[in-house]
Amino acid sequence: MSSAGPAPLTAASGHRPRARFSQNFLQDRGVLARIIDVIAPKPGEILVEIGPGLGALTAPLLARVDRLHVVEIDRDLAAALHQRFAGEDRLQIHLGDALSFDFTSLVSNAERLRVVGNLPYHISTPLLFHLFAHSAVIQDMYFMLQRELVQRIVASPGSRTYGRLSVMTQLYCRVDKLFDVRPGAFYPVPKVASALLRLIPRSEPPSPMKDRAALEKLVARVFSQRRKTLRNSLKPWLGEDQIRDAQVDPNRRPETLTLAQFAALADMLARSAI
Repeated sequence: MSSAGPAPLTAASGHRPRARFSQNFLQDRGVLARIIDVIAPKPGEILVEIGPGLGALTAPLLARVDRLHVVEIDRDLAAALHQRFAGEDRLQIHLGDALSFDFTSLVSNAERLRVVGNLPYHISTPLLFHLFAHSAVIQDMYFMLQRELVQRIVASPGSRTYGRLSVMTQLYCRVDKLFDVRPGAFYPVPKVASALLRLIPRSEPPSPMKDRAALEKLVARVFSQRRKTLRNSLKPWLGEDQIRDAQVDPNRRPETLTLAQFAALADMLARSAI
């Protein structure tokens, strides 16, 4: 990783980062090269970059693949990308909000997407859940996120940071924190450190379950009352005997449960038709 980093790419472009879009552009060429090495894009693959900004990652990605889609919400940045990559038919620029973008529309037949992005903190969680809805067409995802958020996503049961986001993300994907990135790698410099996260969608959940909707409902409820025991937080949905029948101690708190235990409780909830 470069220690000093290059001169700010955004300063040379004349673009002023917009706070409403939480724009902090990754500019350290050492970090960019490391991301490319980790992703290892190849010809024949379809890549999607969310929030390409001025194209610092777009250019090296495009050099390695046959098709690259980018989704950019900022009209000025989208226009700059059109100008910079004019005549490049391997790149398709989509002006719009990634939170409502139909990623499934980018593929046909058995094609699958590889998704990458430097995600603004304020949309990271809803965007992840939006992408989970399209996971059937996604091979893997690589996201630069606030380090604190990555730590929550990869947390294990019993950890202080283990919560709803940990459970739901690990339900849909295999998760790996790859490496940390210092604030000085971005322009403007954020107040927090970042980390690169890899998500690989699962073809099947790690623990069998009959009703995924019931699990989502249950996880949201217990973590909204995470200081309560399951006996209290699940009242009146499940009684103590039902919790025990799911092989879970009703005196436990949600941050101590494994995915398998959440799945067992969700199946009990589904049978109770609550």
